[in-house]
Amino acid sequence: MDHPAPRPPVLSEPGFDLYGPLSPDRPVILSVPHAGRDYPPALLAQARVRPQQLARLEDRWVDLIAHPLIARGYSVLVARAPRAMIDLNRHEREIDPAMVTGIPRDIALHSSTKLRGGLGLIPRRLPGAPELWRGPLSWVEVQRRVEGLHRPYHAMLARLMGAAREAHGHAILLDLHSMPPLPPPAAGLPAPGVVLGDRFGRSAATRLVTLAADVAAGHDILAAQNHPYSGDHLIDRHGRPERGMHAIQLEIDRALYLDATLDRPGPGMARIRALVAAMVEALAVEMPGAHYALAAE
Repeated sequence: MDHPAPRPPVLSEPGFDLYGPLSPDRPVILSVPHAGRDYPPALLAQARVRPQQLARLEDRWVDLIAHPLIARGYSVLVARAPRAMIDLNRHEREIDPAMVTGIPRDIALHSSTKLRGGLGLIPRRLPGAPELWRGPLSWVEVQRRVEGLHRPYHAMLARLMGAAREAHGHAILLDLHSMPPLPPPAAGLPAPGVVLGDRFGRSAATRLVTLAADVAAGHDILAAQNHPYSGDHLIDRHGRPERGMHAIQLEIDRALYLDATLDRPGPGMARIRALVAAMVEALAVEMPGAHYALAAE
């Protein structure tokens, strides 16, 4: 990959690189599930579109934002497999049946708004690209990707979260993503630069999300909460506040850290790195206990 991390990974598998300790020495863990840029030739050969269009599925260069935290020794899990191959932020049964042949009759598939929009476990389409692939995949190929990429990523996250809770009494997952620039909520008002998602209070203690929003405000960046992104499968799966396992999705406006074409790292990268580092450091010293009210209650 371009722009190598400041430290080598402690573990590298086909689907991810893990930086930092397997037993986190701080309660905050970072996940970057849509940063993968390793496109196998076989995947590109299956594509109906150019590689540049498949790259639109990425959260472009968002993994670079975590580099200062890797340097400080935080546990950071970064996807290697591109989202075009498999979306780690979808349920493993969130599959468009029209894309897959040979689905066993006893398999119950999941539907969702994202799936119907073409962005299921295996992305199908994008604006301007109504079909990304030349033909359907076999069920065997889908299961190969699930077993080789999706399940190992989530198993490692679960392991890290469990180890952090064991060591510190709680664990906090910050799931890094990027988004297109949002419009202002009303005339004369600034547009949010970040969106914090906690599944409307189901995946993290309210106090933690409020703290993260306050840190953003201290860096002159407006944070929205749950609108238009409340988080998806990843934080829904790993966030269990009642068990001391908190998960927050952080969406960052790409215009804040990429260049004018939204394709390469830009002059705002240092500012956003500082913001996310400050957010993580603040979360790392919080002690979310039973006395913190959850938004879902």
